[in-house]
Amino acid sequence: MRPLTEAETRAVFEKLGKYIGENIQLLVDRPDGTYCFRLHRDRVYYLSEKLLQLAASIPRESLVAPGTCFGKFTKSQKFRLSVTALDFLAPYAKYKVWVKPGSEQSFLYGNHVLKSGLGRITENTAQYQGVVVYSMTDVPLGFGVAAKSTQECRKVDPLAIVVFHQADVGEYVRNEDTLT
Repeated sequence: MRPLTEAETRAVFEKLGKYIGENIQLLVDRPDGTYCFRLHRDRVYYLSEKLLQLAASIPRESLVAPGTCFGKFTKSQKFRLSVTALDFLAPYAKYKVWVKPGSEQSFLYGNHVLKSGLGRITENTAQYQGVVVYSMTDVPLGFGVAAKSTQECRKVDPLAIVVFHQADVGEYVRNEDTLT
């Protein structure tokens, strides 16, 4: 387990910035202590300084997951955000999308959000902006990328894709072997 390099930190913060903007600072300097990001086996973990000190005494081979996995680096050094980061992204999300109850299951199976399943969308959401997807009862279901801006969503065909799927809580069941 080691600190992120400058290039890795930039990649992680750029990805997080798509979803929570300048609220990244709130993730690091929290009222309950200081938190940090660490790399362990190509995965980026988010953990407190206290937990970091405790994890330092465990041999690297025996350490499975020192904190909450935020994502992983691919072989080409691109950062992929994981669904395990959803609990930390949802409270700070700048742009949100709410899906109708009939479309929740489709999204949880890994499908994109269509205009017909769109309940609400945050005003001034730009195209290709990172969004957090909620149910109509304000339960975070996952996150994705807006395929259309808020203005375009008003006048598109009901079968047009509005949000590209990135990750959802259904992955806990579908990919339980690979999530750490």
